[in-house]
Amino acid sequence: HRETAAEIFGVLPLKVTPQMRRQAKVVNFGIIYGISAYGLSRDLGISQKEAEDYIEKYFDRYHKVRDYIEKTLREARERQYVTTLLGRKRRLPGINSRNKRTREFAERTAMNTPVQGGAADLIKLAMINLDRRFKKEGLGAYIILQIHDELLLEVPEAEIDQTRKIVKQEMERAMKLSVPLVVETKVGKNWGEMKS
Repeated sequence: HRETAAEIFGVLPLKVTPQMRRQAKVVNFGIIYGISAYGLSRDLGISQKEAEDYIEKYFDRYHKVRDYIEKTLREARERQYVTTLLGRKRRLPGINSRNKRTREFAERTAMNTPVQGGAADLIKLAMINLDRRFKKEGLGAYIILQIHDELLLEVPEAEIDQTRKIVKQEMERAMKLSVPLVVETKVGKNWGEMKS
């Protein structure tokens, strides 16, 4: 998100502010999921022209994303389904509909399923691997909550360092991907006190 922010705002990555990064995150995910300039302008509180510029700059910088979107939609129209990383299928009965709303909904679903479904595949594998590893190592750590790509664990204080290493290892290698997964861990008595 930092790189996208630097590109969109024309600053060095070190000069990207938290606000710029938040906006870039909306741009990154929004574009992949088929957000319009209107939707992006509404989400970021900017003009539609600025949103159009963000989208244009994004595709100029990441032209392969546009290719990916076009390829995914073309295949979805042909097959009438998309798949996740682990091959789970999501059928798209409205992908070739004459009804614009029905078709556009199916197109957004076609774009978001491989990404969100792939992330779901990955986090679920990581959770299974973590549970097995905690048992194998005889640790008292256990997963209490999963939110998107984050896990919340309860860990005995004496096992924090070992558990952090295991979480990082198991989550980063849950699936072999063409890009590295980088996992950060934080510790605290509650969510408000979490520290790296």
